[in-house]
Amino acid sequence: MIKRFGEPPNSGVNYKNRPGAYAILIRDDKILLTFQEEPKPEFQIPGGGIDPGESVIPALRREVMEETGWSIGMPRRLGAFRRFVHMPEYNMWANKICHIYLARPALKISEPTEKGHHCEWVSFSEAPILVENPGDQYFLNRALRRYF
Repeated sequence: MIKRFGEPPNSGVNYKNRPGAYAILIRDDKILLTFQEEPKPEFQIPGGGIDPGESVIPALRREVMEETGWSIGMPRRLGAFRRFVHMPEYNMWANKICHIYLARPALKISEPTEKGHHCEWVSFSEAPILVENPGDQYFLNRALRRYF
């Protein structure tokens, strides 16, 4: 059973399954977060949707590159969670199935290529506070417990 965070599904709403892959990136004593300006300004762990026909790890690498400009190495699966949300940028209600990985930021290749994103290195103590998504918070805290 996949743990659910956030609001329960609304009856009468048709949710589209939206799998995604996300990475917790730790280097020295910092975590790399992405800041998304729209539709609502917020910090997130980098990642996003898995395209049809795409496998999880290639999607993870692509999404992290788009949102941070960093390549990653050694992804290790931490788990998954789901949340039921409205995604105004896609005009849809989604059953987001979020696959979470711990990975090593390997090399900064470029600036983020995804419009409206930039990334920031933040302290271990700041990261779980900056992200608003309770699923992200849960897995950040879990990763930090494993890391130490």
